[in-house]
Amino acid sequence: MEFSAKQIAGLLEGMVEGNENVCVNQLAKIEEGQPGALSFLSNPKYEPFIYQTLSSICIVNKDFIPAHPLPATLTLVRVEDAYGSFAQRNAIATPATGLLIYQTDQTAGFY
Repeated sequence: MEFSAKQIAGLLEGMVEGNENVCVNQLAKIEEGQPGALSFLSNPKYEPFIYQTLSSICIVNKDFIPAHPLPATLTLVRVEDAYGSFAQRNAIATPATGLLIYQTDQTAGFY
């Protein structure tokens, strides 16, 4: 499945900072990010990786303040709890067997 930053922010009740139309279709650790990947940052010990990640979108806490410039290709989705929100998003990307998801935007249908 592919999700845009705008869709992810809507699902997680977050706010997009950057390109709301950028899309991701895979998950990645922030230190292993690549274009088209969604990552998250919640533990400060991993903060150095956000300044060099290739991930397209990163979920961060609402109060995250970058100490250095972020990659120009990185879009942030700011939420109350990045760790909990990433776990919630992961459940959507890998739904339980038999779970139906109905998409109401773009191409509507059951998945």
